[in-house]
Amino acid sequence: MFFLLSFPSITLPLEDPILKFMLIMAIVLGAPLVLNRLKIPYLLGLIIAGAVIGPNGLNLVLRDSSIILSGTAGLLYIMFLSGLEMDMNDFRRNGWRSLVFGLYTFSVPMAFGIVAGHYILGYPIYSSILLAGLFASQTLIAYPIVSRLGITRDRAVTIAVGGTIITDILALMVLTVVVGLATGQADQAFWYRFGFSVVACVAVILVCFPLLGRWFFKRCSDSVSQYVFVLVMVFLGAYLAQVAGLEPIIGAFLAGLAMNRLIPGTSPLMNRIEFVGNAIFIPFFLIGVGMLIDYRAFFQSWESLEVSVVMIVMVTAAKYVAACLTQKTFRLSRDQRTLLFGLSSAHVAATLAAVMVGYSVVLGHTPEGEPIRLLNEAVLNGTILMILATCTISTFASQHGAHNIAIKGAQGASGRGSGEHVLIPVSRKEGIGELVGLSIALTKQKYRSLYALNVIDNRTDDPEMKKRSEALLDTAAVAAAAADIHMHRLLRYDVNIVNAIVSAVRERNITDLVLGMHESGAGANLPIPGMFGAATPSALGKTLSAVLGQCNVTTFIYRPAQPFPTIRRHIVVVPRRAELEAGFQAWLLRIRHLAHDTGAQLIFYAPARTLDHLRGRRRKDIAGYVVREQGWDNPAELLPELRHDDCLWVVMSRRDRLSYQAGMGRMPAYLDESLAANSFVLVYPVQAGNAEQQGIFNMNMG
Repeated sequence: MFFLLSFPSITLPLEDPILKFMLIMAIVLGAPLVLNRLKIPYLLGLIIAGAVIGPNGLNLVLRDSSIILSGTAGLLYIMFLSGLEMDMNDFRRNGWRSLVFGLYTFSVPMAFGIVAGHYILGYPIYSSILLAGLFASQTLIAYPIVSRLGITRDRAVTIAVGGTIITDILALMVLTVVVGLATGQADQAFWYRFGFSVVACVAVILVCFPLLGRWFFKRCSDSVSQYVFVLVMVFLGAYLAQVAGLEPIIGAFLAGLAMNRLIPGTSPLMNRIEFVGNAIFIPFFLIGVGMLIDYRAFFQSWESLEVSVVMIVMVTAAKYVAACLTQKTFRLSRDQRTLLFGLSSAHVAATLAAVMVGYSVVLGHTPEGEPIRLLNEAVLNGTILMILATCTISTFASQHGAHNIAIKGAQGASGRGSGEHVLIPVSRKEGIGELVGLSIALTKQKYRSLYALNVIDNRTDDPEMKKRSEALLDTAAVAAAAADIHMHRLLRYDVNIVNAIVSAVRERNITDLVLGMHESGAGANLPIPGMFGAATPSALGKTLSAVLGQCNVTTFIYRPAQPFPTIRRHIVVVPRRAELEAGFQAWLLRIRHLAHDTGAQLIFYAPARTLDHLRGRRRKDIAGYVVREQGWDNPAELLPELRHDDCLWVVMSRRDRLSYQAGMGRMPAYLDESLAANSFVLVYPVQAGNAEQQGIFNMNMG
């Protein structure tokens, strides 16, 4: 009874921040459960929910500063993610396609908008041009659909994202110029000031942000600090764009491009960025957009309804024509055309900015004292309704096209290889995260399985040792889970460590081994407690040598000196006759996939006969895929050429195999002593062996 008497009364709209946040999060949680049954896209459902609970609906929540702040962060998040997830190599190859699409999706709506404003609605020429600018701008509101389906690297998506930036920049420039001309402020100083600020903003973001990010990630490994740093970069880029006279979404997108190579798609940091954005910021943005919608605008006046219908019909037709022209120009499929139209048809961010600026510009007053605005109230109401209609069309079209593309991609991928199984033996906590990161970067997400192994001597009966082993396996599992990947934990009891590793390789059909080098420094010549013993000045050690001799799988021995995403170039030294080894293509595929995933430059040094095999397998989607003639006989000659952000890969060979050379036995210790500031990887490929191991290799290459 006392509880009921003390229960506070609830007034509408809600003012208690706890109730407001709880209501919004309940909508985010429940929307998918309800909308999936009704076949309504999730994004559209959140917009509708915002309209229902907003001030123009049930008036449960006001669109106050907290909603605006979270919504602004969500919009910037969408643009940042679109730049962050873009395949930069593919963007370079398709950059001119994005330019063409950007010109299509800008010029066609501009033409349609001028016709609609000047000749259908009878507006003055400046108002008509600004209305056309509303038609030309677009927002990637449906990008989360593409991201969830895993097709962000499809050519249509790359073209759409690049084209969106181009058309938004042009549309916002039209806004700035038209307002300047209409108000008489577009003098010569205006053009100089505007051009300089735009160039300076782009240069600062694209040049300084990567340098600052690389410096920070090298010195800070704390996951929370890294995420907060990313948020700072997003809002700093948005603010710089705003200062330069551009829309903040342009700065957020440029920040994503600048940080693209420092945050690989499979990294734990990327997983955290996507998780928080999809759970908090982006839903707040969509709900905030819904709160802008006023259904009463339909009934306020015939002019508002007429303007709304004209705007919706003309802008939808213009965007569809632009998508069709792009499809014909680049021979895209029907699904890609649908996706292109869906991604480019939504109007939210730049459109709202432009209409609010146009509505606020007063050109004069009527004899009755009413203000004469550049864009009148009918256009303002029509824009709100156009946002609802275009967001609806965008989500349905994008979901249809993206779903079909994802299904075709899955069907095309079926039958390729049965999996990539990576074993990571762990004996020390230090470096486990780097080993897991390398394993993730080397393999493809659809086919990978990761296993962490720790071996306990079964002659001991120490419960503390078991706890220590389980803690190491837990550390590996946490490192993989941060990237949303499951890690299988293997705890073995065995007298012989080598036997335990070999047994795990055979039982789990392991295709790749990822091992860590010991830490150099004082006492490097002494045995190091752990799984692989010590690396002596002349060899890796008896245990590791035995593993290499009995496990004929692709093996990577990694000594990290800096975080993997901060590496700019991978220098790969290949010995003569390496192309004759059975595992030549396997390790080459791994390294090429790593370079593609991280966007780093890939440079091969190999003898003349091997160069042809490396050139023949060149991939256009890898930045700086370079092959140069250089014998393996003296790879030390390359050491002075290494930069501080380079990683050296040395392709080795097991003793008495085709590509084996006498100097390989001394190479591990030499690199460990000589490359204190650089990361390096020793690669031992699959070589001619027994039928069982050869079968594992063939399975991997299927």
